[in-house]
Amino acid sequence: MKKDNELIQNFQNGSQTAFNELVKKHMDTVYGFFLKFTNDPMEAEDLTQNVFIKLYKSLKKFRFEAEFKTYLYRINFNTAYSFIQRNRWRGLLHLDEVPDPGERDNSIEKEWTKTDLWNCVSRLPKQQRLIVMMRISQELPYKYIGALLKISENTAKVNYHHGIQQLKKWLGNFNEF
Repeated sequence: MKKDNELIQNFQNGSQTAFNELVKKHMDTVYGFFLKFTNDPMEAEDLTQNVFIKLYKSLKKFRFEAEFKTYLYRINFNTAYSFIQRNRWRGLLHLDEVPDPGERDNSIEKEWTKTDLWNCVSRLPKQQRLIVMMRISQELPYKYIGALLKISENTAKVNYHHGIQQLKKWLGNFNEF
């Protein structure tokens, strides 16, 4: 299989097949990210499609200054953030839909919690945000994150730790970490 940079160069030179290969190579990773993020296969498919549409439009200008995977993670993150902003009020109940006091519905509370988490992640400094996203959504090892971002494994660990500490402050020791 061809390397990402070679596929990108071929695409920039007009090869649609190269872009299709790039999509096939990264489709499962992007879809997996959004499936964990939304817990909804239909939403995950839509968001994955949006990522590859954005990638198609922007890849002609890719300058090879960063790793392609970092570039793709950035598009994933921006798409996820836009999704949160667009759907912020989506899960709220109307007054006529309030459940009886005897029954407790945790689904909306869980959705708020997930939305709150990703909103807070988006407020972290750039490097912490990327590392926390990679660890939470992709479960990538620190060594791989370090190589991807061109930092040491230890720096990745420290940034993750600081990011999680900040999230715990903002979210009140949220138990999902």
